[in-house]
Amino acid sequence: MKTMTRATQAYEAASVRRSQRAQEADVFHRATGALRTARDASAIAQVRALADNRRLWTTVGDLMRDPASTLPVPLRAQIISVGLAVQREMDNEEPNFDYLITINEHFAAGLS
Repeated sequence: MKTMTRATQAYEAASVRRSQRAQEADVFHRATGALRTARDASAIAQVRALADNRRLWTTVGDLMRDPASTLPVPLRAQIISVGLAVQREMDNEEPNFDYLITINEHFAAGLS
């Protein structure tokens, strides 16, 4: 229980010192690292990395559809379009991990 409290405190402290964009970029970096590791790993590792990446892009899509988003509508539409392309790639029987990694890297760089 104490460990969880310390972890929560550490997360809150780190969140205060880093911008939201930096934190969002970090999420893309983590998903990209998992995809890189899974690319040549077991099928289970690939499924896990793809599931995490799918959750990331589902969340991105949901945020872009939120009427409260402050991003311009054309930009939101473009991000949704990229997200749909990523989802389609992940639905393939043998997804192209290099493609997924590249897209995530571009988004992380744009947020950094």
